Amino acid sequence: MLTGKLKNQVDEIWEVFWTGGVTNPISVIEQFTYLLFIRRLDEIHTMRERQALLNSDDGLDAEIEKPIFGGDEANYRWNKFKNLDPQVMFDLVKDKVFPFIKTINGEDTTFAKHMSDAIFMIPKAAVLDRVVNMIDKIDMDDRDTKGDLYEYMLSKLSSSGTNGQFRTPRHIIQMMVEMTQPKLDGNKSDVICDPASGTCGFLMASEEYVRKQFESELMKPENSEHFHNSMFNAYDFDQHMLRIGAMNLMLHGVEHPTVEYRDSLSDQGEQNISDKYTLILANPPFKGSVAYDELSPDLLTALGKTPKKTAPKVETDEEGNKKAKKGPSEKTELLFLALILRMLQPGGRAAVIVPDGVLFGSTKSHKEIRKTIIEDHKLDAVVSLPSGVFKPYAGVSTAILFFTKTNSGGTDNVWFYDMQADGFSLDDKRTPLVSISKEQDLEISTEADVINVAAAHGDRVPSALENHKLNNIPDVLYRWQKRDAEGNRDRTQQSFFVPVDEITKNDFDLSINRYKEVVYEEVKYDEPQVILKRIKTLQKAMDKGIADLEEML
Repeated sequence: MLTGKLKNQVDEIWEVFWTGGVTNPISVIEQFTYLLFIRRLDEIHTMRERQALLNSDDGLDAEIEKPIFGGDEANYRWNKFKNLDPQVMFDLVKDKVFPFIKTINGEDTTFAKHMSDAIFMIPKAAVLDRVVNMIDKIDMDDRDTKGDLYEYMLSKLSSSGTNGQFRTPRHIIQMMVEMTQPKLDGNKSDVICDPASGTCGFLMASEEYVRKQFESELMKPENSEHFHNSMFNAYDFDQHMLRIGAMNLMLHGVEHPTVEYRDSLSDQGEQNISDKYTLILANPPFKGSVAYDELSPDLLTALGKTPKKTAPKVETDEEGNKKAKKGPSEKTELLFLALILRMLQPGGRAAVIVPDGVLFGSTKSHKEIRKTIIEDHKLDAVVSLPSGVFKPYAGVSTAILFFTKTNSGGTDNVWFYDMQADGFSLDDKRTPLVSISKEQDLEISTEADVINVAAAHGDRVPSALENHKLNNIPDVLYRWQKRDAEGNRDRTQQSFFVPVDEITKNDFDLSINRYKEVVYEEVKYDEPQVILKRIKTLQKAMDKGIADLEEML
């Protein structure tokens, strides 16, 4: 649980970095990540030392299996250098420890693979000394504490990436995970992937869900092996995000997740991923376009386009300078939907955040991908999100598509939900709002708290609660779980079903406003004679006031 004390500790660490000259939020998190990794390596080495002592006959001169630190590197350990003089510690970490952790690719951790191009950016000995002392005071024995600490640090990201990626609010992620219900059950276990992983928030939330829902199953060796080695898979083309994402999963207790560099949309030839995953959760970037020549041909084909490799055309400007003319390109949000369909196994599920334009766009590509999902596979639901849910990063309106890959159709009735509130104000401040009920005295202070209220309404329908207008998430989850009973709801309600035939007739339009019925209240006005009489009365009062003023002058 994220306590006030822990939040204060993270805030203090952040302030020390900021005032010490490390002002880029990504850089702060990276430097914080490196120091956590150094501490974690020392903890792993200590555990192996203890195991060696337990396995030795006399408890002396025990040989450590796969030691991280050799004899010459003993001073590189966290518990050795943390009490050194600040300048001595700074020189040691900068010149010895940091180069050392960049070269331990042989160490069996996913995070180590992404350290080769890491940069040590802490500028002064005093800053490093204060941060090391603060991190050392944080109790890192509990897995949940480590995860919550890192998640709170990530919540401080306040700017979108250059390629359109931005942090997905944790409560939206958790809602999607709750709705897709990842499984851990022998050969029925899910293999989960995020092809645009960023900080690995979707995988982290899936890990928490599986630990909570399948606690006993996780004790079985077969399930534990799958959980730690093949259940969680992440791809991104930003090395900063890969490092942060790998650390996020490691601190949440996943030993060997797949967190790899990959430009998911580009043509990888035989390395293209197909029919591999049973569950994909994603918020892919939707702020750019990719040139045809860089794309995997099958993705263009899925959008109804003909992939052609053409030589770049050259055009001449007014001054006679030649420059390459940009060729055709395609929107990333559409390409990622095609990619996700390719990556899913038949029967695999997906929950994907898309901009509203995907739902009603009129281009050939927009219509083709919607038609493919509806006619060739099974579209389960469209959840329209509040327009301010991604502020302050972006104000774009978005929705979540839930679909299942079947290769044989299956769309019958599509469930729509018009989500209007998520527990936070929808302005740039995103202020937490009081949730649930006054009787229970529950209050939202972080994103993680929002999802917890879903189970607190008891037998009552969440939409009937007093503060449903402040937080629709409990109602979304409640109605999704009982959606078989939603068939009779009329379209003036927040949720309802739309038959596939009607969607097909509307050119596969998936915007909720196309199908939602709005009831307008009749407004009654006074008769014109009554209004005129009222105006005359006001006019007389004004004339009298002016006359009184004139007398005073």
